[in-house]
Amino acid sequence: MAEAQIAKFQWGQTISSQVDLLNDGSFPDVEMEAVLVEKGMRGEVVNVGSVEETGIPVYLVEFTNGKVVGVLEDEISLA
Repeated sequence: MAEAQIAKFQWGQTISSQVDLLNDGSFPDVEMEAVLVEKGMRGEVVNVGSVEETGIPVYLVEFTNGKVVGVLEDEISLA
């Protein structure tokens, strides 16, 4: 297990997607590679964790379209 890196974003912060977020299989009722969240969509950080093997921060974000998606720091920015 790697040491967790310091998270750039915190719970409750409003963010926007910097890229189209695609289904990687996390949403079984949605076609693979389908767009879950379009670039520019806003959301709120609802949980912060990290990848166990690398310590890279992972954010659970609830977007305005109602989808809750796990994202990495380079996929979002403060809104």
